[in-house]
Amino acid sequence: MQQLTAPRAAAAFTRARPAAVRASVRAPLAARRVVAMASSMQFIKGIDEPTIPDVKLTRSRDGSSGTATFVFQNPAIFEASSELGDITGLYMTDDEGTIQTVDVQAKFVNGKPDKIECKYVMRSSFEWDRFMRFMERYAEDKGLGFQKSG
Repeated sequence: MQQLTAPRAAAAFTRARPAAVRASVRAPLAARRVVAMASSMQFIKGIDEPTIPDVKLTRSRDGSSGTATFVFQNPAIFEASSELGDITGLYMTDDEGTIQTVDVQAKFVNGKPDKIECKYVMRSSFEWDRFMRFMERYAEDKGLGFQKSG
């Protein structure tokens, strides 16, 4: 019977780990902590928008580009934006980082703010995949579902 051994490079990599890392790798699975950041949408960095938007997606036939259109009806940011600062874009934040767009328009009815429309353009399949991962996390966090139209 032939015995398999790990390559030397892997063994050297293991020895090079700091003691704290080696200890955490050996810890039982129940003792390990995984901290997941909640996904959120923000108009001002650091201030989560509680209003859930309507989201419409379009994608090119070849999958190389796509567009997400968000409509926030009566968002909470209208109530507090003068105190907190200016709306500088839409920031979609999760465990992987932040996706942002500056294509943000406020719509007014009879001189009063009514809704905010945002457009995020994805120019590659990588950007599409990243956006979809964000939306899956956001939907899970907010208890939302996907509905195919058309």
